Amino acid sequence: MLQEVNRDIIKKLRVNEMIRGREVRLVGEKGEQLGIMPLYQAREVAKKHNLDLVEVAATAVPPVCRLMDYGRYKYEQTKKEREARKGQRVSLLKEVRLRPKIGDHDFEAKARLVRRQLAEGDKVKVTIMFRGREITHPELGFRLLQRMSQNLSDVASIEGQPSRIGHRIHIILLPRVGQKAKIAEG
Repeated sequence: MLQEVNRDIIKKLRVNEMIRGREVRLVGEKGEQLGIMPLYQAREVAKKHNLDLVEVAATAVPPVCRLMDYGRYKYEQTKKEREARKGQRVSLLKEVRLRPKIGDHDFEAKARLVRRQLAEGDKVKVTIMFRGREITHPELGFRLLQRMSQNLSDVASIEGQPSRIGHRIHIILLPRVGQKAKIAEG
């Protein structure tokens, strides 16, 4: 699977014998212009310098080719991609569900759970689920969401306003930037 990903990441470049065309614009190893010359002559220059002839701009007229060590180039590109991927963090949206008649101790346990998930850098959707006639008192749900957001105001910020969809009311909490270390300590 890693090979498949790497093939997509690194641009497909034509190298040495795969290059088509009669003449090419040749660029040296350090970026210096070596001029326009027939393809066979450019290949000879590459062999003489013990380098590969790599087509870097196929759409140009004539195509632009560069002298370089292609194996080393591919290695450096995969290394750059790996570094770029390492810095990325996929933020997940996790959901914590509550009932409007939740007890104080249970509420505190859910608040600790949300705090832990925020510390891991995930967004958290806090949902109040109503059953039956409980929906006739949506203010209980809104009050509960307000209490949760106030409880976590030191580590979370609110994304939008609480919204009601059917028999549920929810709010999305985001981890505050730069709070990760403080959350872990507390």
